[in-house]
Amino acid sequence: MAANPIVMSKQREEVVHGVPTEVVCTAFSNSILVLVTQYGKMGTIVYVDPSTVGDNVGRPSLTTKVLLGKDEEAGNKPVLLAMALKDKTMEGIQALREVIRSCQVW
Repeated sequence: MAANPIVMSKQREEVVHGVPTEVVCTAFSNSILVLVTQYGKMGTIVYVDPSTVGDNVGRPSLTTKVLLGKDEEAGNKPVLLAMALKDKTMEGIQALREVIRSCQVW
């Protein structure tokens, strides 16, 4: 019988608005790591923490903090998001959202 992996991880590579993009999502016991890169390396690292106090339509509020890199606007476990993006347009970010969802481990 095969043992379950200690850490669940999924990855995907896709061209987003003409730019090769890699996404890796890893679920740890206490948080989730999402790595998105169009440079082949980590870039800005953002900590995203869902609040237990939701908005008036039932969605949790998110608090973000840039841990490393340039501070740019851009489940229930905290998420550590590492990004190195060439395409920072709203359309590019929205396309990345779908790629990240395809690697979802939460």
